[in-house]
Amino acid sequence: MKTILEGSEVVAEVVVLCRPAVLTIYPITPQTHIPENLSQIVADGKLNAKIIYAESEHSAISACVGASASGVRTYTATSSQGLALMHEILFIASGMRLPIVMTNANRALSAPISIWNDQSDSVAQRDTGWIQLYAETNQEVGDKIIQAYKIAEDREILLPVMVNMDGFILTHCVEPVDIPEQEEVDKFLSEYKPLYKLDPGNPMTFGPISFPNSYTEFKKMQWNAMEKAKDKIKKANDEFYKFFGRNYGNGLIEEYNTKNAEYLIVSMGSVCGNIKDVIDKHNDVGLIRIISFRPFPSEELRRAMKDAKGTAVIEKDVSIGMGGALWSEVRGIVNNPDNVYSCIAGLGGRDVKKEDIENITEWLKKKKLKEVNWINTSI
Repeated sequence: MKTILEGSEVVAEVVVLCRPAVLTIYPITPQTHIPENLSQIVADGKLNAKIIYAESEHSAISACVGASASGVRTYTATSSQGLALMHEILFIASGMRLPIVMTNANRALSAPISIWNDQSDSVAQRDTGWIQLYAETNQEVGDKIIQAYKIAEDREILLPVMVNMDGFILTHCVEPVDIPEQEEVDKFLSEYKPLYKLDPGNPMTFGPISFPNSYTEFKKMQWNAMEKAKDKIKKANDEFYKFFGRNYGNGLIEEYNTKNAEYLIVSMGSVCGNIKDVIDKHNDVGLIRIISFRPFPSEELRRAMKDAKGTAVIEKDVSIGMGGALWSEVRGIVNNPDNVYSCIAGLGGRDVKKEDIENITEWLKKKKLKEVNWINTSI
């Protein structure tokens, strides 16, 4: 059904189509409209689900862990400091191999306090063992949530998935979207039948103590599952296209105008729309949009970047003392890391304007970029 909705409404409508049995809720700007909409939908009797109104984000994700371990489909949403407060339990959810799906409305981390968008919050959680997907548009956010359940619940994966959308830019932006019909989603997502669950009739333990003779093996199993997730993400993207007529690159990355490009920009999230508009004027510049930050698409990036004379990584995060976190990972997997430049932009909600992207493009061609570049700053 084609309609016009705010990004948070899109998320709520699509989550309902996935039929989660437990929703855990704690409000934080700018994701609050998501649980508000879900609460109204459940109150109206449009979804048969248990809502747990938690006392904090730590409690919300903990409740998801308990519910998922009992063998039901779960969902939660958060942002910024809320995601940071979940940090401890994110490791537990992944280590217990629970296929939780969460939406994160990307927002800057304090201090100083900022309610506006950047991607520092989710990027800081990259080592927790969660699959991380980044959307450019509200249509993609909704589509990725449906795919997230498909990926997370695959018996070879069983890892939680975080679908990231830029706060305010997407959460509060009204766009035309195509919301699938319930029967279509039911066909795409089979009924969730957990491989393992807490059951008094078949007692088992989740998350017990692991001694030094087994801990490494548990981590290696998570690693193996994350590596396998690359193919599962691609497959989910392809299957989604067959069902709904929409796909996003190969599921891991999207290449735009790269066929004859001598120079590349690498980025992720909604800023890629502006980047596309700018490079439409440059036949020699292409964009690689990172969709899957975890698992990291090393082979796909290495192949796409192998002939580039220079690459600028534009990102809304910073690893203090190093540069952009995405940049450090991109340059770590290519053959010519000295030709890959960090461009830190849009922190704390500052606009990444087309003129900023145009300047980066020109500096890239003229080799005027430094190793780490702070874009549009007063100091």
